[in-house]
Amino acid sequence: MAHGYLETLQDKAHVYSAGIETHGLNPGAVAIMAEDGIDISDHTSNHVDEYEGISWDYIITVCDHAKENCPYIPAKSALRIHHNFFDPSKVVGSENEKHQAFLKAREEIKKFVQDFIEDELS
Repeated sequence: MAHGYLETLQDKAHVYSAGIETHGLNPGAVAIMAEDGIDISDHTSNHVDEYEGISWDYIITVCDHAKENCPYIPAKSALRIHHNFFDPSKVVGSENEKHQAFLKAREEIKKFVQDFIEDELS
């Protein structure tokens, strides 16, 4: 979701998205982003090792698990930013409860990205 907002809300930075595990796209994330007019259905689930050798300006981690378990990315001048977002995929309940969880996460991520753009890329 952060990748979708970062690509849509600014044009100064090239955005890469990766994790320490690849799981494919979560249909709930795709659907909730579509509700906000952002299509992430063509995004891929990439492993961080795929981006070896890229010169980073920012490294943003969006969950404590990634921050604690992500391999060290050598980037001397990169600003490392961490924010642990609620994981809506862990919610068990009705379809409405799951939808509300993805909506909550989406809005938190959107605000974080807007603040990042204003603070770092303006």
